[in-house]
Amino acid sequence: MTLRFEFLLFLFIVFVSCSSRKVIPDPVVETGVSRSLAVYRKSVLTEIHYKLELNIPAQKKEAISAHEVLNFNLSTARLPLQLDFKEDPSKISLLTINGKTASVKHDKEHLILLPEFLKKGDNEVRILFKAGEGALNRNSDYLYTLFVPDRARTVFPCFDQPDLKATYTLTLHLPKDWKAIANAELKDSVQEQYRTTYHYKTSDLLSTYLFAFAAGKFELYKGIVNNLQANFLYRETDTGKLKPSLPAIYDIHSASLKYFEDWTAIPYPFRKFGFVAIPDFQFGGMEHPGAIQYKAASLFLDAGATKDQLNSRNNLIAHETAHMWFGDLVTMDWFSDVWMKEVFANFMADKSAEGSGSKDDYSLKFLIDHFPAAYAVDRTEGANPIRQPLDNLKDAGTLYGNIIYHKAPVMMQQLEKLMGKNKFQQGVREYLKKFANSNASWPDLIRILDDHTPVDLEKWNKIWVNESGRPVIDYQIAYQSNKISALTVTQQAEYGEKRIWPQTFEITLFYPGLVKVINADLAAEKLELKEAVGLEKPLFILFNSAGDGYGQWPVDPLIQQYLFSLEKPLHRSVAYISLYEQMLSGKTIQPAALLTLFSEGLAKEEEELNIRLLSNYISTIYWQFSDVKERQLSSVALEDKLWSAMLLQKSSNNKKQLFKAYQDIFLSKTARNRLYQIWKNMKSPEGITLSEDDYTSLALSLAVRGDADDTILGTQDSRIINPDRKKRFEFIIPAVSEKKGVRDDFFDSLRFPANRAKESNVLAALYYLHHPLRQEYSVGYLEKSLGLLEEIQSTGDIFFPQSWLLATFSTYQSKAAAATVRDFLKNHPAYNPRLKAKILQATDNLFRAERLSSQRRK
Repeated sequence: MTLRFEFLLFLFIVFVSCSSRKVIPDPVVETGVSRSLAVYRKSVLTEIHYKLELNIPAQKKEAISAHEVLNFNLSTARLPLQLDFKEDPSKISLLTINGKTASVKHDKEHLILLPEFLKKGDNEVRILFKAGEGALNRNSDYLYTLFVPDRARTVFPCFDQPDLKATYTLTLHLPKDWKAIANAELKDSVQEQYRTTYHYKTSDLLSTYLFAFAAGKFELYKGIVNNLQANFLYRETDTGKLKPSLPAIYDIHSASLKYFEDWTAIPYPFRKFGFVAIPDFQFGGMEHPGAIQYKAASLFLDAGATKDQLNSRNNLIAHETAHMWFGDLVTMDWFSDVWMKEVFANFMADKSAEGSGSKDDYSLKFLIDHFPAAYAVDRTEGANPIRQPLDNLKDAGTLYGNIIYHKAPVMMQQLEKLMGKNKFQQGVREYLKKFANSNASWPDLIRILDDHTPVDLEKWNKIWVNESGRPVIDYQIAYQSNKISALTVTQQAEYGEKRIWPQTFEITLFYPGLVKVINADLAAEKLELKEAVGLEKPLFILFNSAGDGYGQWPVDPLIQQYLFSLEKPLHRSVAYISLYEQMLSGKTIQPAALLTLFSEGLAKEEEELNIRLLSNYISTIYWQFSDVKERQLSSVALEDKLWSAMLLQKSSNNKKQLFKAYQDIFLSKTARNRLYQIWKNMKSPEGITLSEDDYTSLALSLAVRGDADDTILGTQDSRIINPDRKKRFEFIIPAVSEKKGVRDDFFDSLRFPANRAKESNVLAALYYLHHPLRQEYSVGYLEKSLGLLEEIQSTGDIFFPQSWLLATFSTYQSKAAAATVRDFLKNHPAYNPRLKAKILQATDNLFRAERLSSQRRK
């Protein structure tokens, strides 16, 4: 081949890819899926089809034999083609390429298809192998796939990148009494004496991370979702949960589908709809078309479910349903834009509930759902931008976190306000139609939206999407003759270089019997609010009173005396969040004073979402920002306030929320005896309904405090009927043991990936292992916990590294804990920067607690 031809081929590859991406004509073989490999394969591969046949034995210890037929069209066959397979090559017993037997050439997680076997045009690869199990999630009597972001390659050879969409034809050979669900409709099933074979029709176009199936001992429920037949597999056995939940689950799916069809003007884009509830699922849900996966505990609620639990279920179902358009129909072309599908799913899920109540109700829920979680990351020195670069898919899991799930919806809300709802909707509809069944990037969307607004979105995008952090808002006010003579609002970056966040928000001035609302458009470092000049001096001012502005907001010192007399729950929520953020910064109010203020307000606050917010803040202040001596002095008074507030509340949901808060913080013998009797007799306080899960949680709360009844855990174990919940409880028990040696052995067992396989169970156990009352001993686990992080990132699912850190560090406040983190970072100067950022995010409160404690001593 001539040099000129090779150069022209290079130009061709660059042209058919994106001109902004660096492309090489012959990507090197490297671990993972590199960006250069992905761009090259996208330029030469089309018409990909996988035919997979898996023989799944009843015994978990037995391997799964598999047969794969891979078809694709290749535009040039001059180079080796890398097929991703992150498994031992010895699992492959036969490889044929276009009818010729080929030797297995495997290098750095890739099966290399040599050019002498390939041809321009249609190619067929056949592989006999033992399936990898890295993402099969095998249990004793069920399994499910979870391939996001790049884990399909841990099970079968594939082109594991999101912009190589393919069709799949799946065959499953299963134990006779197992049921199954997959992306595509079932073509037929064949029963034999001990086995059943399921043949599925060919699927719609899917990215590899969306290919999915689940199989095992499930119950099957058949229902209708918006005129679509929708099968539902589940393992729940509690009729008290099944009876109210099954119709509700179908109703929510139906309403969500209708809303998104109407909003997008695109009918449901796939041929099949169905879902499965997984016990102890790693995520809340996963949006596989035709086979959506959900955490069972999030779907099945009993009569005692709180408003928060019901809202969470609504949001979860709406989120996964929104993904059918945002992520599944139109998929990001690379995981640097994974946040796009998540922000749309979260934002659109919120929008789907917008018309179900008042504007203030919607704003309150949006505020509480997103802002505290976003601030918890964005206020830290480890804050990351919404959009992050990504060189290799093996690191894609590090991109996930509260910024893309919670700051990004705030950003999208600001964008919709900036453009106007109609223009925003028109632009998004155009985007979905243009890239349907294909892939797109955030710049693709911004270019389309730019045509629908005179605003310079590229400039706006730079600060909101491509940079991290939040603004610190402040104000200066002057009075003359009891009237406002000047009101100035300023902003500055919390960390780093000077930046300006353009945004609009409201400021409300409160007067006896009336309010004055001022709309602020802060597009510079300073804003003079001329509209305020000449107004009477108010009783107090509430900044960001509509709850949609983003940043650390100032708090009028006078607001504390009026806080619980604010008429609107939204206004109270805004004030609660601002006060808490000011406390963390060491301004306005100290932890002890805020704990007193919030706990005294619980008897006055009647909005359930606000009670949940206050309860969470009280728990954090109590356990992380009060030292041992302060807790001992304040615990009885705090217990009394919580119990009294619970009795005064009229709503059963409010009562239950406060009962949970009481259970969380109790230390006294009186409180112990009260809770013990409730647990022992299984008789809940009047007006509260407690479920089996609630009594299990109560047993663990008593046990972690070294309860005098050493049979409490064994008794609770005998009460649990559902086998999945029983296994979960028995996994947690060693982490709660009174014996340090048992806890040591449990922690040591987590060094092995097999013992971390049930990630949600591990995280629940870590909460008790690192409970504040056990930290005198558990602080010794911290260095080893940090040492495991890189391996956890490599072997665990996408949320596990951050969740591991939060479950470990979220209640520590000691100098010893802070020193452990500092020493670890100092001793690992070349540590993975994204994992270092996650450490800084998870330990931010630890260092703040240390600083605030030093301030108090001064």
